[in-house]
Amino acid sequence: MSASWKQLLFQVLLLLVSCRHINTKTPGPTPPPLVPISSLPTVERSVFVKGESHTEKLELLNPVNLALECTWTGDQNKLPNITGFWRKDGDEVDNSQVTVQLEGDQYKLKRVFSIVSEENLGSYSCVFGSEEAKIEFVLAAPQIGEVRDKPIVSYVGDSAVIACKMEETKPKPITWNWYKANGTDKEQIFAVAEPLRCEIKNEDRQTKLMVHNLTEADGGLYYCGAVYAISTAMSHVELKVISFWEPLKPFIAIVVEVIVLVAGILLYEKCQSKKNYTAENGTVDQTNTMTQGENNGPEESSSMRQRKI
Repeated sequence: MSASWKQLLFQVLLLLVSCRHINTKTPGPTPPPLVPISSLPTVERSVFVKGESHTEKLELLNPVNLALECTWTGDQNKLPNITGFWRKDGDEVDNSQVTVQLEGDQYKLKRVFSIVSEENLGSYSCVFGSEEAKIEFVLAAPQIGEVRDKPIVSYVGDSAVIACKMEETKPKPITWNWYKANGTDKEQIFAVAEPLRCEIKNEDRQTKLMVHNLTEADGGLYYCGAVYAISTAMSHVELKVISFWEPLKPFIAIVVEVIVLVAGILLYEKCQSKKNYTAENGTVDQTNTMTQGENNGPEESSSMRQRKI
């Protein structure tokens, strides 16, 4: 075998060895952790229910191990044991189905969930039997209660101030962020120094976004976000940017309607006057004709009598 063939074979072997260490798989999304993490603090919440269902709302600020316990008094049958399981946002949690024993005329179901990010928030439900009873825990970050229904209206070239506020009874957010709707996405807004277009002023429970030198493109939905360690609470405000001619449009429309109405009335009056004038002239001509006929009548009669003689 020649040296060139040996060198080519050696390069092919090196290439095969290097390809063995390349991972060609695309990593999929990391499933939200449902098992407890030892480094996180543990928060317990218990609910006792006598009926068929109950909903409990929980506000979380930081990542925690959340121990949820459900206690149900059962129905009239009081079976010695029933099946219990957990759901997350309507889907059954893997390996959560267990046999629940009747103890002291009660059924108890408990599980610890690791809540570390916004993906772990949502609805957690403990279910007894075949939907005989259900207790739902709704996990969320503190929500912004003050929501503005009506839009903020400003003019082209002016400035607009958009404000968001967290209630006094709610915990203080770490910071505030602002976003503008861009189709189906939200584009974060940052304060711009030169040219001065956007200013953001954050306080403990309040934030303000000031947009200067407005254009019609600045109109749309703006989102304020109260940032907590576990998630961001969002609220939205609509901004409408109009030109100075916009408020005059109704007035101009009314003026045009009045002008058309007056012109129509004047045209109608003119037509009526013309008809009346024509009718009056016709009556006068008929009267004059009849008068002339009456005046000529005796003369014609006398001349006829003279011819008869």
